[in-house]
Amino acid sequence: MTFVDRPTSARSFAVRRSIRLADMDSRGRLRLDAVARYLQDTAIEDVLETGWGLPDHLWFIRRIEVEVEAPFLEDRSVEVVTWCSGVAAIAAGRRWSLRGDAGGRIEVESVWIHLGPDARPARIEHFGAYADAAGGRHVSTKIELPDPPPPAARFAWPLRSTDVDLHGHVNNAVHWQAVEHRLEGLGLDLRRPLSARLDYGDPLSLDDTVELAEWLDGGEYSVAFVAGGRTKAFAAVT
Repeated sequence: MTFVDRPTSARSFAVRRSIRLADMDSRGRLRLDAVARYLQDTAIEDVLETGWGLPDHLWFIRRIEVEVEAPFLEDRSVEVVTWCSGVAAIAAGRRWSLRGDAGGRIEVESVWIHLGPDARPARIEHFGAYADAAGGRHVSTKIELPDPPPPAARFAWPLRSTDVDLHGHVNNAVHWQAVEHRLEGLGLDLRRPLSARLDYGDPLSLDDTVELAEWLDGGEYSVAFVAGGRTKAFAAVT
């Protein structure tokens, strides 16, 4: 996994968050779904400041890669820094770097699809400070959503009204809740460095009947979010 360094002369945006009780698991570790909320909120604050947020611009996540270099175990606050890591015709890359007050470290890379106010894909033009930070790097929106192998274990994943965000879709942080829940059930040690990724195809809606299809391949845990017989999102953790 390759991460773009924070630009020295182009735009980056930083905030500090308190790590609350609801962000931690039963052992005090900062959960992946809480990290996803921090990332999302920081990105929203960034684009609102530059004018690249609502109502004229919408951003939907396509792919996110998370490298937990040092788990947040004793940390009670975190600095989140974000910047643009690349640009495509209708998409942009966004990097985050997280540092905790007790040594936690997480690096994140992602790709987001750009939509106009009509919620249709729209070309990115005159990207200003974000283009400067991207430094001419290109991002790809291509993802692979695998069909679960026949031996995959399947579990119902009932959706709740609280899982749906302003845009009528199941929020990306909710996908990470499912990952956290299944990893805990498997008894995997999450108090260690790990790599995780989540690819998003079609959004999930409240009326979808969703199954989690999971399997282990060597040291990699995989889970497909299946609705209507199709994989709509896919996560892997090593």
